[in-house]
Amino acid sequence: MVKVTLQIDGMACSMCEAHINDALRAAFPVKKVSSSHTKGETTMILENAPSEEELHRVIDPTGYTLRGTITEPYEKKPGFFASFFGNK
Repeated sequence: MVKVTLQIDGMACSMCEAHINDALRAAFPVKKVSSSHTKGETTMILENAPSEEELHRVIDPTGYTLRGTITEPYEKKPGFFASFFGNK
């Protein structure tokens, strides 16, 4: 699993966030996606990171501008009950 953070210019409201999230969900098998117009960021969790070219192919037609990406490994954090039940 990887976490991909996209720096995106042009998002101004929650509808902009939804527009980006919907476009990414339609194009890639994301496990989770969330956007913040105030930070100018979108974060995706997925099995394999898409190429910069693939991201541009999805984001450019939306009218927003992809400025850059950061890809890092993602490990799911243990759930709340893990501390009670441990790993058996």
